Amino acid sequence: MKNVLITGASSGIGKALSYEFAKGNYNLALTARRIEELAKIRHDIKQKYPSINIEVSSLDVTDYSAVPIVINNFINCLNEVDIVIVNAGIGLGEKIGRGEFDKAKRTIETNLIGAIATIDAASAYFLEKGKGHIVGISSVAAFRGMPRSSAYCASKAGLAIYLEALRAEFYGKDIDVTVLFPGYIDTPLNNMLPNRPFLISVEKGASIIRRLIEKKIKSSTVPAFPWNIIGQLIKVLPTPIVSKISG
Repeated sequence: MKNVLITGASSGIGKALSYEFAKGNYNLALTARRIEELAKIRHDIKQKYPSINIEVSSLDVTDYSAVPIVINNFINCLNEVDIVIVNAGIGLGEKIGRGEFDKAKRTIETNLIGAIATIDAASAYFLEKGKGHIVGISSVAAFRGMPRSSAYCASKAGLAIYLEALRAEFYGKDIDVTVLFPGYIDTPLNNMLPNRPFLISVEKGASIIRRLIEKKIKSSTVPAFPWNIIGQLIKVLPTPIVSKISG
């Protein structure tokens, strides 16, 4: 039985992945800022899958010094961790030059620096262990800077590039690196948007993500079609068209 650690597990994709991996007979290490939500999830999953070992811990990934401590505590509780899914993220939809810099700062601190802190701590453990699997949940927003989503797009692009560098740095080692680019998956992060093309349920998204992780895919959109095609088109759209896209 493998052990998977998921950050940002109290809602959205992280929560759905918790149930999906439990269904696949994985032990779980779940983190989020809201420990009360994690406690509810642990109770519900234990009711459905009593044989699963589930450890939960409160963690704000912007408390960078706490990240390795929490990860090491999970390792001690479960004896080992096989997969770390770097999922914690926010999207605040700031406008540039409108006095909303704090939103951009919080987004970068969580989605990029918090993710890097998580990856660094996981990498230290996997280097010592000699094997492991690091998964980063980026976004199709990483493919192009979109209006009213500037910091979010930048954070997700930065995460993807960081994971590319990690893969090159770990080349030849038994440590797999996966970066995933979800399209519109029905979660609280985007359910207020007026337009969500090719929307899929969070359960379907989690099922696809688990399958890609188990295949140790290096990189993929979620789902692969149509976002593998749309992602390439987004990169070459003329700026006047991009400027009209509502985030």
